[in-house]
Formats: sequence, C-alpha cells, structure tokens
Amino acid sequence: MATTELAITISDAEWRVMRIVWTLGQADSRTIIDLLEQQHDWKAPTIKTLIGRLVKKGALGTTKNGRQFIYTPLIKEQAAMDGALLNELDQMCAMHRGTSLVHVLEQTELSKTDVQNLIDCLAQKLPTAPDMVACDCLPNGCEGSCEP
Repeated sequence: MATTELAITISDAEWRVMRIVWTLGQADSRTIIDLLEQQHDWKAPTIKTLIGRLVKKGALGTTKNGRQFIYTPLIKEQAAMDGALLNELDQMCAMHRGTSLVHVLEQTELSKTDVQNLIDCLAQKLPTAPDMVACDCLPNGCEGSCEP
C-alpha cells in the first residue's frame, strides 16, 4: 500500500465523492453534483468544495476537457479503504481490537467468498497468535485496568 494513500485523510462527505469517481473511473463535476444532489440533497457549491479539497489532498486528479473538468482517482479504492480502517483500529486499545472486529463482522453483510477469505486468514494467523494482546493505552501498559 502506497504511503500517500495511507496519509490522505478523507472525511465522510469526501468519501461520497470518491465512491462516485472510483465507480465511474472518472467523472466531470456535473455528473458528481447531479448524483450527490440526488443521494444527499446537497447543494452544488458544497459538492464543488468537497471536490476541490480532494484535489488539494491529492486524492483526485483533474484534466480540462473544453469548459469542463474531468476528475480521476489518484489513489486506489482498496488502499484508501484499508488505510482508513487501519487508522481507526490504531486509535483503539490493542487489547480490544479483536472484539471490535468481531462485533463489526457480526453486523456486516459478507459474501461466501469474503467469509472464506476471513476463515483462511484467521487460520493462518492462529498458530502464531499470542494468548493475549497487551494494552497499549499508556506508555507502560494499563496495569490491569483494561479488561478484554
């Protein structure tokens, strides 16, 4: 995963723009505005601001085609999703990440292929997994104040 893809922080609203551009491969501002106005009842100036922020962050590239701008993703969708999820997990106590992942999985619709991939990944990790993951909330650990 490229470092720049991990370094770019995308807001919730910016994710909506990126999902459109990733899905279409490229899009002009009118297409993005039309779709987001339908989906979220947002106004054109707000959407243009979001697009501009994504260009400044390096998430979207822009080329001019006549009087309109065409936007293309400069970061890969999977890398951006992986980076966002890893960033969220990094904010949590290491001791509780596994439990949080289980809770998320219980609430997430997955294909049979996704489930099998998770089973395979977990089976591969199991032989070398520690009995317990230590708390990383404080520099010297939590001294028992965190419960798994």
